[in-house]
Amino acid sequence: MPKQEDALILVVDDAPDNVEVVRLRLERQGYRVITASDGFEALARIKSETPDLVLLDVVMPRLDGIETVRRMRSDPAIPFVPVIVLTAQNDNRDVITALDAGADEYLTKPFDAGALLARVRSMLRIKTLHDKTATQAAQLESWNQLLEQRVAEQLAQLQRMSVLKRFLPPQVAELVVSEGTQILQSHRRNVAVLFCDLRSFTEFSEAAEPEEQLAMLAEFHAVLADVVNRFRGTLTQIAGDGVMVVFNDPVPTPDPALDAVRAAIEMRAHVGALTRKWQAQGFRLGFGVGIAQGYVTLGLIGSDERSQYAAIGSVTNLASRLCSSAEDGQILADSRLHASIARLARVEELGEVTPKGFRRPIRIVNIIQLRETAE
Repeated sequence: MPKQEDALILVVDDAPDNVEVVRLRLERQGYRVITASDGFEALARIKSETPDLVLLDVVMPRLDGIETVRRMRSDPAIPFVPVIVLTAQNDNRDVITALDAGADEYLTKPFDAGALLARVRSMLRIKTLHDKTATQAAQLESWNQLLEQRVAEQLAQLQRMSVLKRFLPPQVAELVVSEGTQILQSHRRNVAVLFCDLRSFTEFSEAAEPEEQLAMLAEFHAVLADVVNRFRGTLTQIAGDGVMVVFNDPVPTPDPALDAVRAAIEMRAHVGALTRKWQAQGFRLGFGVGIAQGYVTLGLIGSDERSQYAAIGSVTNLASRLCSSAEDGQILADSRLHASIARLARVEELGEVTPKGFRRPIRIVNIIQLRETAE
């Protein structure tokens, strides 16, 4: 994926003077430029050289810009390339027709250098996000194929061959292979449940392009997955920007509360770096966490066609409510979890609250950091 300043731009216009003016302006900014004089030549160059952006005049001989865009979008051999059409001033019909045909942006002639370069940068950002999302999708498909291959090799060890395919948490899949399907039966266990999500994500999703949302969520989930795996958590639920993690099931851990808090603090640090990067891109997002500890019932929920491993109980609901109440940077925990790590944690007492759906008030704290040694 080239840097924006190294991007290859195709300029299509039958007027040599216009082509030369645009070419010089783009090359001064470090862009690489190729040219074509009509739609047929443009399509040939797109297939042979795969530019990152096309600047396309509408009125041209042989094959005009609008028909060129239609053929680009209908040809499966041509990958996604943003198109800016160049139209005569005040010709709204050409603009509407070009956008309907598949163009992404337009400029009316005559245009100044600032407007041209701003649109070029904008379209190249979209191209970069599209390429990144496509790469991630291909990687995910490759990982899925590898997982399916490994699962297929191990299914001979299971009497119920369909069970393993329904699982998402890798820890559960590994235990099914090594210990059998009895671990999937409903059971109770003392666990720590962690919920986390992004603050202001709804507002962000209203303003951002789908490609930007997908790219940011991919970064977000990658960071969380790494932390969850290192602290032996089980990722049981992903709902957009919201994630649920269980500690101490099915993989046992001697101190689930401490593992959950350590994971939350690392998540806050890593996601904080992401949010600072996103803020530089114009998107203000925060991150909040809720953690609770207690007994839950774990096992399969769903149907014969589709099941998932889940934790059910008031502890899960409480962790979710605490997450919803957390402000940017806060890690909210209930008193029971706090008692488990009190000698190691520096906290901010927030008093008692009555979460939605609970009858009694619950004392909560905001976990600031962990000490190296117990007090």
